[in-house]
Amino acid sequence: MTSRTRTRPRSPRSLRGTLVRVSLAVTTMVALAFLIPLGLVIREIAADRTFTDAERQAAALLPALVITTDRAALEPAIASMPAGSTGRIAIHLPDGSILGRPRADERDLATARESARSFRVRAGSGWALLQPLVLDAGRVTVIEVYVPDGDLDHGVTTAWLVLTGVAGLLVGGSVVLADRLGAQVVRSARGLAAAARALGVGDLDVRIDPQGPSELQEAATSFNTMADRVEQLLANERELAADLSHRLRTPLTALRLNAAALGDDPLAEQTRHAVAQLEREVDEVIRTARRASASIEFVGCDAAEVVRERMAFWSALAEDEDRGWQLVGAEVPVRVPIARGELAAGLDAMLGNVFRHTEEGVPFSVTLHSGKDAVILLVADGGGGIDDPEAALRRGHGQGGDGSTGLGLDIVRRLAEATGGEVGIGRSVLGGAEISVRLGAGRATSVTRGSRRAAKRRRGRRRSPIS
Repeated sequence: MTSRTRTRPRSPRSLRGTLVRVSLAVTTMVALAFLIPLGLVIREIAADRTFTDAERQAAALLPALVITTDRAALEPAIASMPAGSTGRIAIHLPDGSILGRPRADERDLATARESARSFRVRAGSGWALLQPLVLDAGRVTVIEVYVPDGDLDHGVTTAWLVLTGVAGLLVGGSVVLADRLGAQVVRSARGLAAAARALGVGDLDVRIDPQGPSELQEAATSFNTMADRVEQLLANERELAADLSHRLRTPLTALRLNAAALGDDPLAEQTRHAVAQLEREVDEVIRTARRASASIEFVGCDAAEVVRERMAFWSALAEDEDRGWQLVGAEVPVRVPIARGELAAGLDAMLGNVFRHTEEGVPFSVTLHSGKDAVILLVADGGGGIDDPEAALRRGHGQGGDGSTGLGLDIVRRLAEATGGEVGIGRSVLGGAEISVRLGAGRATSVTRGSRRAAKRRRGRRRSPIS
């Protein structure tokens, strides 16, 4: 039995979450691209506004200095200014006296007197705006307005907080919008996935209303087309199975009449028993193909009962061929998610291979083991074994050159895989081949045409919205 290495799947990511993360990243980058330059511009504007206000207050003192340089007359004018009332205005008079608290360096004051132009210089923990005024006879008065560093950033923090709040609202709004759009796409995808699962378990009535994004509408339309095609193919298959089974009635009748005329010896009785069994199987095929059920129902059977029943049939042939046989583990009921007829057909295929590919007198055994998650069915024989187990499990490959079609073990393999199990071929303790069939413990379902007709009469086609 070949082993398959399965890679561990990666943790799936939600499409809705991916859209939200992409929107969050893009909107955040755009917001930062505008927020950072805008914050710097606001800071520059605040500094320019503060220096402009200082220049305005200095200019307001110029008319008073043109009229007089008397200290007593200038002090009320200084106190009337906002900066003067807080002690941030100083006047350097031509005679060297100073009104107020000076902060500028003497070299900067000398530069101001010589250049006769206003400028600002660094002074301690702030800036000093120097505004010279040329009076009569070449006398120069310098007005000094001190601007602390804190005034340069006045209102900047508030403006940044407002900008950050606006950016947060924009990012949050984009995330909410992306989440709503992602939810619509996810609902459409989940509706399509739910419909696919329903179709997979046999609900052929499920259809999807094409809604949502155009790509998912296309997928929904394609799904409906596929479901219609599957339903048509299954209906044709059932009709074909029923028709073929009916066609077998005529040769079966002739075979039964011929078997009745064979006499009373054991071989004739065995032939008549086989013909009766074949006729029952044909009847079962017809009933299955034409059975009408009112709803979808879970199917399963007691594997122990099926094994005992089939061993009762094969034991007669084993005694005729002088084969020793043994049945182990079929004493208590064992439920498996397989239809009774399918399990019987699989066991018959394995036992038929024993009788077909081993010589008379070769012993065989059947073992049924029930575990927590699986049921294992073992068929072992004392023959020559199987040379190529992989080829034996492939459809169309016989075990020998006796004209076998090679479909028996393929039927068993498909039976096991339908329940999530597998088939293995190895060497048995009897010396020959051992075929192990592991059947999963899940539940299988079957759908009949009658359930679909009843559903159509009650409510028409059931459609699964994907919007």
